[in-house]
Amino acid sequence: MRYLAPKRGANAFNSFAKWLTSRGISLMGSRVIAIRGRKSGEIRTTVVNLFDKDGERYLLSPRGHTQWVRNLRAAGEGELRLGRRTETFTPVEIADAEKPELIRLYLRKWAWETGAFFDGLKADSPEADIAAAAPGFPVFRIVTR
Repeated sequence: MRYLAPKRGANAFNSFAKWLTSRGISLMGSRVIAIRGRKSGEIRTTVVNLFDKDGERYLLSPRGHTQWVRNLRAAGEGELRLGRRTETFTPVEIADAEKPELIRLYLRKWAWETGAFFDGLKADSPEADIAAAAPGFPVFRIVTR
């Protein structure tokens, strides 16, 4: 399974983005995701980039099969927070065959921030290249309750 661990600089940026988002300032769709840990049972939070396509909302993990992805799969639910607003959701994991268009959309919006995690993929990369990389990028459709 593909997983890129964050480095020190990334942790500083993520902490700042999480701080802003938790105070109600969204950076182009950022939210704080809160999920019950699969081992500890404690609520874990991190900042994520929420995006839309055809009226549906999605989350993509540019670092691969991270702890928040594993926890979300195990918990089967989570919360998206922006300031004091919280919405509970159920994730629907997207099949690899359906991911290329969503990965391309994500890259168009956030390549400036997360492009280094895509191993050279760009929004205009050939469809076959994005499809080959799709299994390494978990994508979830958000279904609010």
